[in-house]
Amino acid sequence: MLRFVLAGLLLLGGCAAEPVQHVAAPAAPDMSAQVVAQGRLYRPNGAGPFPAVVVLHGCGGMAAHHRNWGRRLAEWGYVALVIDSFGPRGHGGQCALNPQPTPAETRAGDAWAAARHLSGLPFVRAGRVGVIGFSHGGRTVMHAVQQRVADNPPPFAAAVAFYPGCDARVHTEVALPTLILAGEKDDWTPVDRCRDVVRALRRPELVSLTVYPNAYHGFDREREGAVFVRGARTDHRLERDPQAAPDALARTRAFFDRHLRG
Repeated sequence: MLRFVLAGLLLLGGCAAEPVQHVAAPAAPDMSAQVVAQGRLYRPNGAGPFPAVVVLHGCGGMAAHHRNWGRRLAEWGYVALVIDSFGPRGHGGQCALNPQPTPAETRAGDAWAAARHLSGLPFVRAGRVGVIGFSHGGRTVMHAVQQRVADNPPPFAAAVAFYPGCDARVHTEVALPTLILAGEKDDWTPVDRCRDVVRALRRPELVSLTVYPNAYHGFDREREGAVFVRGARTDHRLERDPQAAPDALARTRAFFDRHLRG
C-alpha cells in the first residue's frame, strides 16, 4: 500500500488555528520509489475526527490560490491535504506545454495515495475523504473518480472539479458524487466538453454540472481583473467573476457537507 511519510513537522505563521505540516508521499505505482509528491496539511482546531479533502493544483503548479483553499477548507471543518505534483518532480509551470505529470496516470495516483494516507490519520474520519481540483487538477479529479481506472471502489466519498478539462471518451464511468463547476465563456477548458460527458454518463445521477453564464476560466480567483496566461497554443483569459465565485464556494461547501459529514 502506498503510504505518506512526514517530512518534518512545521507550524507556519505561529497560528494555532492553522497548523500546517509538510508531508511527502510515494508517487503513483508506476513511478520510481525515489520520486515523491509533496504537500501541505491544514487541519481545524480540535482532536477530530474530521472529514478531509485532497486539493489538486492547476497547470501552473502549487500557488497561493490552492493554499488559500487549504485554509478555507480547514475553516469549514475539513482536514485539507494540498498536493504539489510538479515541484518535487522537477517541474515548474506546465501551462505552455503538454503538462507532465499527466492527470490520467501520475497525478491521479497522487490523489489516490493522498486519500489513503488521510483515511489512516487518527484525526480524519475514515471513508469521509473528498477531492477538489482546479483546471489541470480538475481534469485529474475527473480521471480519479472513474471506476475503470481508480481503486475498486475509488477512495473518495465526493469530488468537486473546478473548470476541468472534460473528455467524453474517458470520463463517463464516474463512480461517486461529483460536482463540476464551469464557466460558459471559458476558452481554455470549454464547458461543452463537460456537457458531452454529462450526456454520456453511465450513472448520470452521480454528477451535477453548474455553468456560470458570464464566467471565464479561473472564476474563483482572489484578485479582480482579467489576466492572460500562455497555453500550449494560445493565450487564455482568467478572470474572477463576482457572482460565480461566491456561489461556487457556497455550492462546494454544501456539497462536501452533504456527502462527507453524513
